[in-house]
Amino acid sequence: MIRKIKRIITAVLCFSLFACSLTACGKEVEISTDSGSAITDNLKAGEYANFTAPEKGEQIIIMTIKDMGDIKIKLFPDLAPKGVKNFVEHAKEGYYDELIFHRVINQFMIQGGDPQGTGRGGEPVQGITFEDGDASPYLTHVSGAVAYANSGSTATNGSQFYIVTGEKYDDNTLSQMEQAYSKSYSDSFKELYKTLGGTPWLDGNYTIFGQVFDGLDIVYKIQQVETDGSDKPYDAVVIESVKVAEYDGEDLKWYISDYN
Repeated sequence: MIRKIKRIITAVLCFSLFACSLTACGKEVEISTDSGSAITDNLKAGEYANFTAPEKGEQIIIMTIKDMGDIKIKLFPDLAPKGVKNFVEHAKEGYYDELIFHRVINQFMIQGGDPQGTGRGGEPVQGITFEDGDASPYLTHVSGAVAYANSGSTATNGSQFYIVTGEKYDDNTLSQMEQAYSKSYSDSFKELYKTLGGTPWLDGNYTIFGQVFDGLDIVYKIQQVETDGSDKPYDAVVIESVKVAEYDGEDLKWYISDYN
């Protein structure tokens, strides 16, 4: 399993206002759906904010995939301010419209945001510079997490982003990862990775700035398309548009365990 993880890393580098239980494969993981900044203001070490519910009127992202539908993303401006600003400004400018997902790896992630469509292009919004450390300890690479691809550090964030699909891990494999990558996962993070799945070895090295709250089924559909030796889909998966919108208070669809 660790060898598999190392191969994948090499390939990729460059609801209510109350707590509820979300069931997956017979297990339960507590998902907090407190809204707004209240939860992030009171987070303790080892806790996560990925499933913080957006407030009505809050800024969200609606990513429309051609012939597939909408992926809706909750943003975390309080935890990744530069990352959110960069993505929002790009979206407002239409930067991502008609781009493709140029790298797709099943049970790992789907990656896009490169105007060249090669994995070697893209840049941040003019005037925004990233420094190392824009990776919040309260955001984890659980399925549906949205983060920037980089070439070795968060300081190289540009416009390319990925959406995590990942897979589920048991306690033994998570312990091996902790030893292999000198990481320590909290019990809360481990429960997410065991029940919902994700890519835990990426934690701390990439800027997570969003979480899919509707349309994760589309993300999982994309990860299953046929790809070439460079993980590029044979048939282009086109991002028709990326729009900044306001959350209208609709029901949240954080996760369906059947996706993976």
